[in-house]
Amino acid sequence: MTDEPVAEPAAESAAGPAMHDVAVVGAGAVGLLLGCLLARRGLRAIVLERRPEPAPPGTSSRAIGIHPPGLRALAAAGVGDEVRRRAVVIRDGRVTCDGRTLGSLRFPKSGRVHSLPQREVEALLEERLGSARTVTLRRGVEVVAISDRGTHVVVHGTDGDGPVAVAARYAVGADGVRSGIRELIGADWRPHRDRATYVMCDTRDDTGAPETALLHFESAGVVESFPMPGGRRRWVARVRREPPELDVAAVATVVEARTGASFDADAASAPTAFEAAQHIAHPVAAGRIALVGDAAHEISPIGGQGMNLGWSDAVHLDRELAGAIAAAGPIDVFAAYDRARRAAAHRAVRQAAFNMRMGAPATGIRLRTRNAAVRVLGLPGFRRVLARAFTMQWL
Repeated sequence: MTDEPVAEPAAESAAGPAMHDVAVVGAGAVGLLLGCLLARRGLRAIVLERRPEPAPPGTSSRAIGIHPPGLRALAAAGVGDEVRRRAVVIRDGRVTCDGRTLGSLRFPKSGRVHSLPQREVEALLEERLGSARTVTLRRGVEVVAISDRGTHVVVHGTDGDGPVAVAARYAVGADGVRSGIRELIGADWRPHRDRATYVMCDTRDDTGAPETALLHFESAGVVESFPMPGGRRRWVARVRREPPELDVAAVATVVEARTGASFDADAASAPTAFEAAQHIAHPVAAGRIALVGDAAHEISPIGGQGMNLGWSDAVHLDRELAGAIAAAGPIDVFAAYDRARRAAAHRAVRQAAFNMRMGAPATGIRLRTRNAAVRVLGLPGFRRVLARAFTMQWL
C-alpha cells in the first residue's frame, strides 16, 4: 500500500456519486461473481480489469468443475439456471488400475458436480453484470497502487488515456495468482510443499461414459478424464516433467500407455502443461482491502477446488461488505473474514494434497497399499463421507 498524495477522483456528476462502496480489481470468475452479488444488494461498485477484452471463444480453460457450493453461489448471482442448462452433470465416478475397478461413487442428486468451462461461466457473469444498475465493469485499467485514506481507499491505475483514480469505501483484490494487490498490502505468499506437473487436453468423448468421471490410478501416475459439454472430454495426466515438445500426440501417448484408452487426436484442443502448486496468503485482508480467489490462495486444480473456493470467498465477503457499509463499520471489518477464509484454504490445501498423493506414481507395496485404500474408501460406509469431501460440501 502507498500513502503518497495523489489527485482525488472526479467530483460528483449527474451519473452518480464519485465515491463507490466497493472497488473490485480483477474480472475473472471470482471478481465478476462478487460484482453480481454486490449489484443484487444495490451497492455502488466498480470492477476494474487489466485485459481490454474477455478471452475469446475457443480459448483453453483450466477450470470446468462446478461443485454444489459453487452452484449455489452462481444461483445467488443470478446465473445458476443458465449454468445448469449449459453444463454436463457428472453423476458418478469410477477408479481403476490396470483395467480393474477399485471403487465407484454415485453422487446424490443434491451433490452432483456440473461441468462447464470457466470462460463460459465468466461470459454469463459478465452478461449479468452488464444489466446491473449500480455496478460497472471497466476494462483496460491496470492497477498500480492503492492509497488507504482511513475512511476510504483510492485505487490508482492507468488506461490508454492516462492515469485513473477510483475512490471506494473498500477494495477487493480478485486479480489472480500473480496478484498485484496482494503485494500492495504486503501479504506473505506462503508455499505448501505438495507440487506436481500435469499435461491436459480436451477432445471428443469416445469413452461411452458421458456422465462419469474416470480416474486411472496407474503405477506411472494418475490419468483422469471428465465429461464436458458438447460431447467432449478433458484428459489430465500426471507426468514427472513437462515434455520438451508438448503436442496432442504426446498426451495421447501417455494416456494410451497407462490406460489402454485412446482418443481422437485430430479432434483434440491444443494441449497445455501446468504445475499444481499450493500457496496461501497471510493475511488475506488488511485495513480496507481484502483478497479473494486465487489472489488469496492457490489450490491445486486436481479435485477442482480453486474456482469453487474463490466463489465461496466472494459469498462470504459480500455479506461482510454489506454489513460494514450498512453500519459504517470499523476499519478492521475483515478480521473475521481473514480467519475464516484462511481456515477454508488450509482445508482445501489438505484435500488437494491428498488428491495429488493418491495420484502419484507408485509401485510394489506402495501401489498395493494405495489400491487397498481406494477399495476401502469405496465401501458403503465411506461413500457418503467421500462424496461430501469430493464435492466440497465442507465449504
